[in-house]
Amino acid sequence: MSTTISPTRQKWEGRWDQLVGKAKKLWGDVTDDDVMKAKGDYEELLGQIKTRTGKTREEIEKALDL
Repeated sequence: MSTTISPTRQKWEGRWDQLVGKAKKLWGDVTDDDVMKAKGDYEELLGQIKTRTGKTREEIEKALDL
């Protein structure tokens, strides 16, 4: 089975600190605990942001691409 990686995920792979910083700047509700739970996993971080903000995956990825 082929796994499709979104352009946003490719953009942020290897740049975890920048991704986290941007997420925390965009959504002040994202906490250090959320980041620790994600443990460097992009998908998990998206889940944490979705839980905190109620935004959809598409909204989150669009905002991170800005």
